[in-house]
Amino acid sequence: MKVLVTGIAGFIGSHLGTALLDAGNQVIGIDCFTDYYERTIKERNLSSLASRQGFQFLESSIQSAPLSDLLQDIDQVFHLAAQAGVRKSWGRSFETYTANNIEATQQLLEACVKSKIKRLVYASSSSVYGDNASIPMKEDVQLQPVSPYGVTKLAAEQLCYLYHINHGVPSVSLRYFTVYGPRQRPDMAFHRFLTAVLESRPITLYGDGDQTRDFTFVSDAVEATLAAGKQGKPGRVYNIGGGSRISINNVIKMIGKISGQQVQITRERTQDGDMRDTYANTSRAHSDLNFLPKVQLEEGLKAEYQWLLGTLSA
Repeated sequence: MKVLVTGIAGFIGSHLGTALLDAGNQVIGIDCFTDYYERTIKERNLSSLASRQGFQFLESSIQSAPLSDLLQDIDQVFHLAAQAGVRKSWGRSFETYTANNIEATQQLLEACVKSKIKRLVYASSSSVYGDNASIPMKEDVQLQPVSPYGVTKLAAEQLCYLYHINHGVPSVSLRYFTVYGPRQRPDMAFHRFLTAVLESRPITLYGDGDQTRDFTFVSDAVEATLAAGKQGKPGRVYNIGGGSRISINNVIKMIGKISGQQVQITRERTQDGDMRDTYANTSRAHSDLNFLPKVQLEEGLKAEYQWLLGTLSA
């Protein structure tokens, strides 16, 4: 098949691009290298794809890209491009989030109306749920995001749905629950925690540490994304979680065990927009996508620790 991946140079996008090429697909990747974190990190992610047969890359925002031309003969679209980060989505920065998360999605969907794609898979987030959803979270509960970022991800989800209902765009949305692993973004908790330990610095912990998360290893997220591209039901939303809900305090204990070090902690106040708990009900994804996470949290943390160890020593 021939596929289009937006956000190809990002954490999940680069892993997805590798898996698609490994399966023999032709991949066109788009990325605009937003300045949310260092460009060199994304270039390193992209380097594993750049020389591979069947891969083409375009540096561009979605809004500036020649979408009609790019979508010629495309079978599947994986829309992972977004402005990430809960904590930076407040204030004037919100303009960047509306442009990159809402406007870009609308323009891509509009271009897909005239295409013959078989599936568009949109990368959404557990941030759409907020703090009032019962645990484990099901896709059909009332959604009340507690961050501007979550609002933009939910708005893009709704755009995918309305373009399906009104124009027949075969869209599927995946709500990722805290994806981690090698190449994880530097602002994310595991990357920050593990790097601090490797550099013999205290971990900065926001809140009391009793908040919980459902952590999903990147290979499990990629497997679910590939399945959604093949057999996701258009118009549906799927939770993608790792089934390893755990408190942040217990994560830190696990990091100490993996690293063999006594972890030091600096505590700060809870950050605006941070959810208290997340835990995915993945029964719908299991039923429709045959999704069953394979990587347990300690195994996945070890893999990210080893990757960071190699990165920092390079």
